[in-house]
Amino acid sequence: MGWFEAVVLGIVQGLTEFLPISSNAHLRIVGAAFGWSDPGAAFTAITQIGTELAVLVYFARDIGRIVTAWVSSLFNRERRGDPDARMGWLIIVGSIPIIVLGLLFQKQIETDLRDLRIIAIALVVFSLFLYVADRVGAKRRGLDDLTVGHGLVYGVAQALALIPGVSRSGGTITAGLFLGYTRSAAARYSFLLAIPAVLGSGLYEVYKTFKGGVHGAQVDWAPTIVATVLAFGVGLSVIAWLLRYLDRGSFVPFVIYRVVLGLLVLALVGAGVLNPT
Repeated sequence: MGWFEAVVLGIVQGLTEFLPISSNAHLRIVGAAFGWSDPGAAFTAITQIGTELAVLVYFARDIGRIVTAWVSSLFNRERRGDPDARMGWLIIVGSIPIIVLGLLFQKQIETDLRDLRIIAIALVVFSLFLYVADRVGAKRRGLDDLTVGHGLVYGVAQALALIPGVSRSGGTITAGLFLGYTRSAAARYSFLLAIPAVLGSGLYEVYKTFKGGVHGAQVDWAPTIVATVLAFGVGLSVIAWLLRYLDRGSFVPFVIYRVVLGLLVLALVGAGVLNPT
């Protein structure tokens, strides 16, 4: 991987990770448009560490309270009713589906599901779910209304993002809107819920790289680190912008963008301009 490629993909990762438009899809599409080889699931997972570090920085106070309350609740029954302790448990519960499905379908995630035709269809189809959810959702519930059942629904929606084109934030926000949560609340829980899964996936890819052998991922470390740092910086700005935007804006612009991009990719693949694999 060249330096220019790393810079472009790092910026793309930071711009698209938190918007409901699928960072995995954009990394794959941008690479194909420039004629670059597929950066691969390992590169994607590692650069996502950068964007998740942005979440840790932006929500540092919230995360600190959640971790402190959760640990305290393990030893003190009186703390188990604390909202922050509950949030800690709900993040754990919501992370279970993506961990299980990620391990079961790891091979498909790294190969078959990165086909541009699958990505384009996912962009279009799941944009329609986001549009309907944004229109019909009650938008009355806040994070204090989260339940274990809702956490699992969020978790299943997040697991769908293992298919590039679905979008991790898009899937979880869509689920939250259908459940009646406000746009801002759905987005905040989406960001917090992603931390264990994304950091775990990225660190697992790092482990596989250093482990080597047949299962060792091939990563150009210097460009990948540059891409990860850029993803962190850009991602931090995007989080701040998106949460401000959701106080007054809808998801319609993202829906339109997803549909146009998906149809464009299908057309370019059909015309032989882009190689789907």
